[in-house]
Amino acid sequence: MKSYIIKRLFSLIFVLLGVTFLTFLVTDLAPSDSAEMYYLSRGMTPSSETLETTRKEMGLDKPVIERYVHWLDEAMHGNLGESYHYGNSVIEQMSRKLPNTLKLAFLSLSIVVVISIPLGIFTAIYQNRAIDYFIRFLTFFSISIPNFWLGLLLIYIFSVKLGIFNVISGTDLKGMILPMVTLSLPLMGSYIRQIRTAILEELSKDYVVGAVSRGLSQWDIIVKHVLPNAFSSVVTLLGLSIGHLLGGTAIVETIFSYQGIGSMIVEAIRVRDYPIIQGYVVWMAIIYVFVNLIVDLLCFMMNPKMRLSKGERL
Repeated sequence: MKSYIIKRLFSLIFVLLGVTFLTFLVTDLAPSDSAEMYYLSRGMTPSSETLETTRKEMGLDKPVIERYVHWLDEAMHGNLGESYHYGNSVIEQMSRKLPNTLKLAFLSLSIVVVISIPLGIFTAIYQNRAIDYFIRFLTFFSISIPNFWLGLLLIYIFSVKLGIFNVISGTDLKGMILPMVTLSLPLMGSYIRQIRTAILEELSKDYVVGAVSRGLSQWDIIVKHVLPNAFSSVVTLLGLSIGHLLGGTAIVETIFSYQGIGSMIVEAIRVRDYPIIQGYVVWMAIIYVFVNLIVDLLCFMMNPKMRLSKGERL
């Protein structure tokens, strides 16, 4: 297990090198650069001499490879640069925003888990009955709703018409209710269907038939045998959902004016704030790798027969 963890952490180096270099190339192909957007975002029209001077100050006059090597050297010493738009260090700026996004993602995921797991088990037990068809219809409905449309609809109903919530969401619990519902509702449909499928697959296996023939009750079979075997796929789904939530908050945070890392990166892309974009890529890559590592370890603990590669166990 220790060697596997070391290999995964070592692979993080190549992941970071790949995604950061690709980000540098993509941002370099943008039709406008940070120097130009720095003035345009402030309502100023700079002269060509001013733009050239600003580009030199930002280091944008150098080739992309040279700029990447310089950034990489600074990043290895813990310096991700300074934001062109916000005027402070990237680490400081992201440290302010990331906790809000993590809080929103964690609360949204908690809602999804608390509601979806019981409903998924319930629909599997009462398969092809009226309640099963009704819940499955609701899951189709929730999956088909785009996040941005749902967010705008919730704002219109609960903020504009009813006045229950503010249009601009805060970081307190009340201010996070609408963004949490917007993030969690589409995920609930996916979770309920995945859990239902996993439970039904386990219920059709021979060991369940054997347990029934020995006189075990339905709930004993489900709780003691079916759920532990089915939850390995649920844990994998949880890991994927964390990535989905962290990436999907950009649209939701922008709609609700929520002060998180998602709205920050949207603004950074708009004004071509390259240091912020690079810092976001680094942080998200690290989070993704560690979340996937934790998911793999949990799946191994829940299912010791699981082999990761070439028949080799952790």
